[in-house]
Amino acid sequence: MATGKGASPGNDLDPTEQSFVSHLAELRTRLMRAIVCVLAVLLVLMPLSNQLYGWLSRPMMEKMKAIGAQMIATEVASPFLAPFKLTCFVAVVLCVPYIFYQLWAFVAPGLYRHEKRLAFPLLVSSISLFYLGGLFAYYVVFPLIFGFLTAAAPEGVQVMTDISKYLDFVIVMFFAFGIAFEVPVATFLVVRTGISTRQDLARKRPYIIIGAFIAAAVLTPPDPVSQTLMAIPILVLYELGLLMCRIFITDEEEAAGTELSTTGPGGDQS
Repeated sequence: MATGKGASPGNDLDPTEQSFVSHLAELRTRLMRAIVCVLAVLLVLMPLSNQLYGWLSRPMMEKMKAIGAQMIATEVASPFLAPFKLTCFVAVVLCVPYIFYQLWAFVAPGLYRHEKRLAFPLLVSSISLFYLGGLFAYYVVFPLIFGFLTAAAPEGVQVMTDISKYLDFVIVMFFAFGIAFEVPVATFLVVRTGISTRQDLARKRPYIIIGAFIAAAVLTPPDPVSQTLMAIPILVLYELGLLMCRIFITDEEEAAGTELSTTGPGGDQS
């Protein structure tokens, strides 16, 4: 089909399609920035791969040295792949604030002012709590878990943990505790969006206690130490979430959220 003089292919798109294409282009740009950030941090950390693994394995190594044991590599490429995998993981974790900043910059222009006031603090809180959960796992949980597991070995059994298996285990634990520490944010959102009320959540404490121990049993190894060390922080953080709701959510905002959740955006009773 012929086009007029000076016309370009982009002029054949209606405003909605042009807006969609521009959003895709912006999303691609921000994704590329995030990827470049991760790759740059990865290149900087690569010479430190073995040191990073040494730091990560310290809680286990200290317990194993006490019983005269050591870590082993059962696969040919494990001495290289395990530290490299850890370095990639650390690079992504360190870049999480920048990645979420790119996500925020992409989404923020489409938000209302009150949504921005709510979303940005929650985003910062989520990232901070995730990091806090990882630090709690490393400095509090790991020494106790590994002390219990190495002491629980039957007589005559030599504890010799594979470096790849150890890395997989601790990464899962980091994610488990990082997610568990998001409980205050989840509690705040439940009340702020009107899904439930502070009073209703407070009345459900017995169910939350049971749920916390069930979640801990699923997310952690089958030993009472790690399960208890996850369940108790979940319960404490749940109470912290209720306190945040009491401080930062007014009765009017809670009532408005409850009304919106029951009637829907259109105002019709669902």
